[in-house]
Amino acid sequence: MADRIFAAVVLAVVLGYGIMAFAVIKAPFQYDPLGPETWPQILTVAAALCGLYVLLKPDVSVMTMTGGTGIRLVVTIGLLAAYAWAYEPLGFIVSTIIYSAAMAFMLGGSAGRAIAFGVVSGVAGYLIGAWLLDLNLPGGVLGDWA
Repeated sequence: MADRIFAAVVLAVVLGYGIMAFAVIKAPFQYDPLGPETWPQILTVAAALCGLYVLLKPDVSVMTMTGGTGIRLVVTIGLLAAYAWAYEPLGFIVSTIIYSAAMAFMLGGSAGRAIAFGVVSGVAGYLIGAWLLDLNLPGGVLGDWA
């Protein structure tokens, strides 16, 4: 029953998001082959299909959550909010290093490995995004160097 309630909530959110994706978001010009409105539309269709699947065929097993899992979920939401807040002022590389390292450490990695993962994620993500995909990623505190 909880799966169907969750699926109904997801479908309600997708309906609102879908209205915005298909009716509100309009670009005056196309600066890439797909355009800025295509990704929200693809996300809308994918989320709607997933929600419908769960609504029509819910899982038969009962999922329980321990106290530690709930705390990790709350910390993850906090880290995502901090990442979104720090993204512009600190820049892509620094904010991604901090977020990735914190998540890796929270999920059981040693401090050294978590920091190494954060550095690789931040630098590799920037190289892929800015140089390979030609995305405009914020430099933040690294300024023109990034």
